[in-house]
Amino acid sequence: MKTRLTLLSLILILVLIAVLAAGCGGGGGSGSVPSDSVAKVGSTPISKTTFNSLMNVAFARYKAQGQAEPKVGTAAYTQLRDQAVSFLVQEEELQEEAQKLGVTVSQKDVDARLALIRKTYYKNSQKKLEAALKKDDITLNELEQYNLRPTLLSEKLQAKVTSNIKVSTSAAQKYYNQNKASFTTPKTREVRHILVNSKSLASNIATQLKNGASFAKLAKKYSKDTASAAQGGKLCVAHGGSSGACQQTVPPFDKAAFSLKTNEISQPVHSVYGWHIIQPLGAVKPSHTQTFKEVESQIEANLAQQQKQVAWSNWLAKVKKDYQGKVSFQTGYAPPATTTPTVSVPTTTTG
Repeated sequence: MKTRLTLLSLILILVLIAVLAAGCGGGGGSGSVPSDSVAKVGSTPISKTTFNSLMNVAFARYKAQGQAEPKVGTAAYTQLRDQAVSFLVQEEELQEEAQKLGVTVSQKDVDARLALIRKTYYKNSQKKLEAALKKDDITLNELEQYNLRPTLLSEKLQAKVTSNIKVSTSAAQKYYNQNKASFTTPKTREVRHILVNSKSLASNIATQLKNGASFAKLAKKYSKDTASAAQGGKLCVAHGGSSGACQQTVPPFDKAAFSLKTNEISQPVHSVYGWHIIQPLGAVKPSHTQTFKEVESQIEANLAQQQKQVAWSNWLAKVKKDYQGKVSFQTGYAPPATTTPTVSVPTTTTG
């Protein structure tokens, strides 16, 4: 069987996890909740109509996969209900914070994201997108409401909250100085080899090679290393660590690969894998440490991303704290404090 991610499992569920995993929150509010609502954030009620709509989106995933939806009173239903309420409450909190910061999501923003999804996953075909929506038994409006707008709002909020983060040259230089080893590439060498089980066969192959036989043909005929054999035995080896396509090898192989003269045919070399015949194809390329200037922009981008993630997590934690006591729940709808704010559904698989 192979896993096939459908529109919701690929786009909706995973994105909601990424967007809201850090969680906002609240609870502890004493305000009354209207009878037609499941919760209230400040003075804003979250209607049962909205809650039921989100639950129906989740139920549709079960139906699309030929599974029965969770029944009221079961642990699965309770978990789904708690996640749905948490998501809706937290989305309302983010909406209120966005308004304070002047952050909005326009229909133009939504249309642009939808166009990107259509191009990326459906070869720019509206018909294929609509077919996927139909298969998942959701509407375009539901996709926009429960995925596109929340995702875009979170992205815009994160950009706003982290907009002032800059990484100085001195900070990047300090990181470089403390992690210089990670910017050093080991010495490498292009070689080719033939791997067999016995020393006698390896010796025989070495004799054939020294008498002018084709290395590539013998590699394809005898070598147990089928990956390199397909390339005539060729591979790139690195000393003391991997570097791009060049891989670190076991000590006996490494010693021979870097000590032989170019084009020299080795004697049989024994390793845990068997017996090797090795031939270097070129000179050893010495190790190289990239200069700070070569990696400065890369370091600054990585550090900035790390700092932005910390800032975003701290901001979400502050929002959670700020809404303590401002969220009230209808009887029977209050989720546990630890509920993860995602509406999870099974992954679709096809044979």
